[in-house]
Amino acid sequence: MWTKITRPKYERDGLRYASDTKDEEWALIELLLPPAKALGRPRTTDLREVVNALLYLLRCGCPWRLLPKDFPPRSTVQRYFYAWRADGVWQEANQKLLRQDRLAEGRNAYPSAGVIDSQSAKTTESGGPRGFDAGKKVNGRKRHIMTDTGGRLLTAVVHSAAIQDRDGAPAVFDQIRSVFPDLKHVFADGAYRGPKLNEILFDRCACDLTV
Repeated sequence: MWTKITRPKYERDGLRYASDTKDEEWALIELLLPPAKALGRPRTTDLREVVNALLYLLRCGCPWRLLPKDFPPRSTVQRYFYAWRADGVWQEANQKLLRQDRLAEGRNAYPSAGVIDSQSAKTTESGGPRGFDAGKKVNGRKRHIMTDTGGRLLTAVVHSAAIQDRDGAPAVFDQIRSVFPDLKHVFADGAYRGPKLNEILFDRCACDLTV
């Protein structure tokens, strides 16, 4: 919520790009990244600039080749991004930050309830799964997201837009059942209604779905 107190906290004036990390933000992120390897050549790449480059791409939605020249070479940024993705660095960082934020708010580190929803987005023919969402008349992919009741991201799954919400939901639960063992209640809209999905969720993670 934007208030006179919270607005200055998220002010981005004075940064090179509005997507760049502030010093206090980088102090948190730096601790979540893998350390340099003991063997081999010393690391020369500034990881803060790698993260800034990735945040720039995420914020602008531009292709890799349009990354501004004041960031590290795009091949370097890509190499770190794909390596961290393969090693699960992003998921682990998100989980740690989520737990820290919940504790700072005086809540249990592990949520017991969540909210699930999806969004279909148009895409090009190349680069991943693609299908037609007849309900929303969208040809592309579907982003399936689950958050805690405060809106913090628990997990996300991307698949073809042709997959109905109640059929795509089990994949979301498969990703979180070992990470958030206390999650027992999930809220959703009418697209998830059906006894079959409730049975699947109860069998896999002893979780009930409220539509």
